[in-house]
Amino acid sequence: MKHHAIKDVNGLDQAMIDRINELARKSKTVGLTEEERTEQQRLRDAYRAAFRQSLIGTLEHTVIVDKSGKVLRRVADAHKKPAE
Repeated sequence: MKHHAIKDVNGLDQAMIDRINELARKSKTVGLTEEERTEQQRLRDAYRAAFRQSLIGTLEHTVIVDKSGKVLRRVADAHKKPAE
């Protein structure tokens, strides 16, 4: 079964997720050909990259706020040491 190339590797394309799941089911039942294993790995890598990008985007727009509502810092900066 030939599938179209992933059009949006920065988003979580539903066709990509469906194909990952299809290959996972097939690998558990009848097994995968070498070509399918390569495709599965490529799709999984693309999915992980898209997930990381999505998470980074979310964190870059998330802030830590104290009880009074004062913005303390962005979550994306939380791992950095405070300036001394």
